Amino acid sequence: MAHGPTYRVKFRRRREGKTNYYRRRRLLQSRRPRLVVRKTNTITIVQIINASVVGDSTVASAISTELTKHGWVAGTGNIPSAYLTGLLAGLRAKSRGVKDAVLDVGLNPPVKGSRVYAALKGAVDAGLEIPYKPDVVPDDSRISGEHIVAAYDHFGTESNMFSKISKKKTNISTIPKKFKTVKKALEDIPATELKKKKKRKVPAKAAKKPKAKKPKKEKPSVKPPRAIPRKPKPKKLIARGKGKKGKKRE
Repeated sequence: MAHGPTYRVKFRRRREGKTNYYRRRRLLQSRRPRLVVRKTNTITIVQIINASVVGDSTVASAISTELTKHGWVAGTGNIPSAYLTGLLAGLRAKSRGVKDAVLDVGLNPPVKGSRVYAALKGAVDAGLEIPYKPDVVPDDSRISGEHIVAAYDHFGTESNMFSKISKKKTNISTIPKKFKTVKKALEDIPATELKKKKKRKVPAKAAKKPKAKKPKKEKPSVKPPRAIPRKPKPKKLIARGKGKKGKKRE
């Protein structure tokens, strides 16, 4: 709320709680591409973005749902999938000429060993130079998904944590092996395919029905006679001095 005539309204994205402009300014001062990591309850999104005066431009990106095309059958919102997503985005960025970057966590809290730093580790293993502290990155056992197998062995099928995976009929104990095969499949993607950028699908417009042509008016062979305009009635003239009779003065 305003507190006086000198109050300055904050930017819209700051009011909506989407952007911390003080942190963004420090990131832009590095003059490096930003490794933007965003996460939801179900997916992880990794992008490499260049900032300019006109606006930000995305050089490369990857979403954890793309891993299913390369053989990933487990969930897309865990640490192994975040690592593989960062690896895929890093490989695409490197094939397009990006060598270094700086991590942009946005409004996510910097928790050690979280999915954000797992995606960072994947981008670093892809060949990008990104400054970070080694103690914030999750262990190799967590990156490969061994903690998921341990949790499944501890809780069993009675827990609701593995309800979605059980519906897919996937063997949770094979997640570490599946992680290695998917990682190798990503590293074996040819550079020509990594350089290709996805084309935005434009929704096809519905074909417009041709408008029915209006029938042409038939011109009469004989023109009707023109109507004779009526002459205006003459205005009644009132003579001066005549009008309503006034009362005589006594």
